[in-house]
Amino acid sequence: MSRKERHDRLIKIIENFPESRLYWLESVIDILNCPHRFVLKDESSMLYEWSLSFGDALMIHHAFSKEPFTKDKFEHALVTTANLVGIEADFAPRGFRGHDIIVENTKISLKTQADKSIKIDSIWISKYMELGKGDWSDQPSQLFGLVEAFTNHLKDSEKIWILRCLTKFPNWKYELVEIPKDLLLRSRDGVLEMKLDSRQMPKPGYCSVYGGSGSLDFQLYFDGGGERKLQIKNLNKGLCKVIGEWSFEPSPYIVE
Repeated sequence: MSRKERHDRLIKIIENFPESRLYWLESVIDILNCPHRFVLKDESSMLYEWSLSFGDALMIHHAFSKEPFTKDKFEHALVTTANLVGIEADFAPRGFRGHDIIVENTKISLKTQADKSIKIDSIWISKYMELGKGDWSDQPSQLFGLVEAFTNHLKDSEKIWILRCLTKFPNWKYELVEIPKDLLLRSRDGVLEMKLDSRQMPKPGYCSVYGGSGSLDFQLYFDGGGERKLQIKNLNKGLCKVIGEWSFEPSPYIVE
């Protein structure tokens, strides 16, 4: 179908739309036409056409919501836009606990960050993985098993991407960052600390990884609370790779 034929087909469909549907259609059209800036910083990770299509997906989402992209929307947007521009991509099997998507045979784990106190140069992943129902004692040496569980979890992914919402409505700004897998694997040599003064059982703990200059590169936090989840805190973004940035300013009447 030619471009003109597509235009004619869409116009014919729109002519029969009721007023209510025209409102939603205008919302999408207006946000796609709003001031925006898409910047691809690393073409080895994402093709230019893919970055444009993914940016459109972000904008269309915010034609209907003032809430940042969630992880499931992130997964679907990446796979859909990749396929749209001719890149082979698919989801991991349902219920799988390793990677989330596969792009041209590369297994990618996806994370999102959109907390109110987000920092430009520091990454926080509130839940990288579940720690399970097992118990660990009040001795720091017991954290070795949790670090090992984390590094084993990393084996199934070749890349780790995180979509960060840096600013929200009315000036949306997102960035896509790749966290080097080799960086996270350095947790094997991290400094372990059990928080013995905590009331949680089992006690929460930290694995702190330092750089050559003695500066903190990142921390694993083993939450001993009800969820028993592994967090990644204070991850130095300077050690990571920014793949792309997307910013846009939709009209103020966009619905919640």
